[in-house]
Amino acid sequence: MITGSIVALVTPMQADGSIDNPGLQQLVEWHIAEGTDGIVAVGTTGESATLDYEEHIDVVRRVVEYAAGRVPVIAGTGANSTSEAIELTRAAQGVGVQAALLVTPYYNKPPQEGLYRHYCAVAEAVDLPLVLYNVPGRTGCDMLPATVKRLSEVPNIVGLKEAKGELTRVRELLALGLPPEFALYSGDDATARESILLGFHGDISVTANVAPGLMQQMCGAALAGDSVLAAELDSRLEGLHRDLFCDPNPIPVKWALREMGRIPEGIRLPLVPLDERHRTAVRHSLEYAGVI
Repeated sequence: MITGSIVALVTPMQADGSIDNPGLQQLVEWHIAEGTDGIVAVGTTGESATLDYEEHIDVVRRVVEYAAGRVPVIAGTGANSTSEAIELTRAAQGVGVQAALLVTPYYNKPPQEGLYRHYCAVAEAVDLPLVLYNVPGRTGCDMLPATVKRLSEVPNIVGLKEAKGELTRVRELLALGLPPEFALYSGDDATARESILLGFHGDISVTANVAPGLMQQMCGAALAGDSVLAAELDSRLEGLHRDLFCDPNPIPVKWALREMGRIPEGIRLPLVPLDERHRTAVRHSLEYAGVI
């Protein structure tokens, strides 16, 4: 089981939208040096929606190559087409990832039985650990705890990233009596500390893109049950948890990384650079966290 701070890595791009592979390698090296516990390549934060199939798998392959076994790599391979999700997951398995993260099908709003069959179909098609991903605010589809319970019984479905952002949902999941080896990850930085203290195993994080060391320390303290230290560390991150979502993700976090000199300015349409009215707040939160 992967535990701790797992970064939902951005995909660095040049101003023309082309992928910055040297920049990607530098980000991976930085995260390893800062103690990040795992990397998600080409999840939502990695602009999976606008990378084509070849780019998607190439970025995943490169992250695996750059990490060189030093940290586990999870590939984002979700889609709202079951056949596409299977194709992406098979390809990710072929380039050597440790697991795949599959968002609930978006826009078509499948019922709970549809979600169950979708994930079962992917699980049957690959021999790879799969992590479910629930983010109803973006997909328009909420995977309910009862469905998570059913899916936890599928042998290679090993975890869940829960990004509803409600501690009520966290408690509901913890009360299900899930298998002890089934990993529960927060997908909401603002409630990650409380979620881990309650019993979650880590955080798949946007904030970790800009404050990897501090996020790793905070998650580690929470996993150790040190609520005082975790709260102290998290207090430095609260502004980032808030302001990195002042515009749709990954607009603010890519602007923040550019401000830090970590990546170029590129982002793909229909996303655009951060609106000027938000920049002062994001910059102040970066300063408060001590990362610039």
